[in-house]
Amino acid sequence: MKTLILYFTTDGQTQRIAQAIAAEIEHEVELVSLKQQAVDFAEKLASADQIVIGASIRYGHFDQMVYKFIEQYHPLLNQKTSAFFSVNLTARKENRKTPETNVYTRKFLAKIKWKPTKVEVIAGALLYPRYTLFDRLCIQLIMKLTKGETDASREYEYTNWQQVAQLGQMLDKL
Repeated sequence: MKTLILYFTTDGQTQRIAQAIAAEIEHEVELVSLKQQAVDFAEKLASADQIVIGASIRYGHFDQMVYKFIEQYHPLLNQKTSAFFSVNLTARKENRKTPETNVYTRKFLAKIKWKPTKVEVIAGALLYPRYTLFDRLCIQLIMKLTKGETDASREYEYTNWQQVAQLGQMLDKL
């Protein structure tokens, strides 16, 4: 059994989540960034028994690279047991952390041709000190409007690591 975990990360939180999922899987697992240009994704997808894709939201959207990847490989993705995890700050709210209640994940799934076996919505992290001035100001404005944390001198961890571990354990059993 081999699990391939692909991820698209902007600030590193999705990568950390992918690594934590991989740590829970006892069979063979491979982690690959979707940003890696020199990877033969068709070969990797074909050799995997199950495929997991994780992607983060920035300014209300998944990166176009994620859409292009899924558009290119959806026939193969739909032939395998698969999972998708969405990482976003909206999921910090109790009423926005399921595929049905998270508008970004719901819209994404409606747009794509891939139908993952399992979908999970995971809260990300707010890493103000690491952002550029532009990003910091934009995200502060969004957080102010959504009644979130705005102290730009701090980092805020919203990820529920128990949820992440449970996802990895569930994937280990599929």
